[in-house]
Amino acid sequence: MLEAYNVYFKYDKSSSWVIDDLSITIKPGDVIGLMGKSGCGKTTFARLLSGYINPQKGRVLIDNNPLPKKGYSPVQLISQHPEKAMNPRWKIKKVLDEVKGFTPENVILDSLDLSAEFPERYPHELSGGELQRICLCRILNPYTKYIIADEISGMLDTITQANIWNTLISFASRNNIGILIISHDESLLKRLCNQVIIDLFKS
Repeated sequence: MLEAYNVYFKYDKSSSWVIDDLSITIKPGDVIGLMGKSGCGKTTFARLLSGYINPQKGRVLIDNNPLPKKGYSPVQLISQHPEKAMNPRWKIKKVLDEVKGFTPENVILDSLDLSAEFPERYPHELSGGELQRICLCRILNPYTKYIIADEISGMLDTITQANIWNTLISFASRNNIGILIISHDESLLKRLCNQVIIDLFKS
C-alpha cells in the first residue's frame, strides 16, 4: 500500500501550512479520485506522495517502508506540464532510456498513437499532447506500482484525453497498479474512479 500519515508541509518557516494533517491510503488496483479547488495544495500533496519533497511532519510509506531515495521509484508522478519532466537537450529515445532495462511494449506505443519517428525527435518538436503520451509511456513499465496523475489532461483535446485515460486505466488494471487521479473536474473523476475524495483539503 501507498500511505500518507498525518502529513504537513510548508515552503518556509514563516508561512502557513500548505498541507495540514492529511492522510490517505492507496491500495494496489485502486483508482481513487482526489478533488480540490485551484491553490488548495493538490500539486504539493502529489509531490509529497511521490517523494519529490518530504513532509515536515508525518510519513509517506510504501508497503510500510519509506520511499526509496535512489533508483527508479515505484511511485511515479505525471504532472500537467510534461515539458518539465524531460531534458530538452535529449532525444525522446534517451528520455525513455532513463528507465534502464525497459523498452515500451508495442501495444502501449500503438494505444498511445506514438509514431515510429518519435524516438529521434526532441521535446520541442512535439506537441503538449505528444509529450504527455511520452511521459505516460515512460512510466507504464513493470517497476511502477503506483501512479499519481496530477491534472494531466485538462489542457488536452478530447481525443488525446480519451487516449491517455484509456491506456492508463487499462495498463493499471492488468498490472494491479494503484492510481490517484487529482483534478478539479468532478465529472472526470466520477467517470474514471471507484472512489472520489472531495473533502480532504480544508481550503
